Amino acid sequence: MSLHAAKTRRCAFAAATALLAAPAVAQRQEHVEVWRDPHCGCCAAWVEHLRTEGFGVTDRVVPSVAPFRRMLGTPADLLSCHAGRVAGLVLEGHVPALAIRRALSDRPAGVIGLAVPAMPVGSPGMEVPGREPDTYDVVAWTADGRHRPFMRFVGARAV
Repeated sequence: MSLHAAKTRRCAFAAATALLAAPAVAQRQEHVEVWRDPHCGCCAAWVEHLRTEGFGVTDRVVPSVAPFRRMLGTPADLLSCHAGRVAGLVLEGHVPALAIRRALSDRPAGVIGLAVPAMPVGSPGMEVPGREPDTYDVVAWTADGRHRPFMRFVGARAV
């Protein structure tokens, strides 16, 4: 089996598993609007992660993400490489689909956004063959800019 065929089968299996494990997503697809740089491969891989996990995505390739971050109110100390928004929740960086789903279902009081600052190895879109995934926090922030850890991950797996 070719590498492409194996990857396609894994993606199809992951998508089917996600739909079975998360019936709410299967019933109502959330739509993510993404703004990213045209030269960033990891951003495109994160978009694919969201699609594989059952999200609809509008992928907006823009010359600069900065004006959209200002519009969204993303705190400067939480910046990464791309920005997004889903159902009123702001996203910054390689936020795993699992964290997005949890925030959308729990709607933590005052939280307006989730971020994965920097670009941790193993986070969705930042997988590096042969490298162990980093442990990192998905950070939640409020309108006044305060933030706190929301979930912890090793790669794309919650811990």
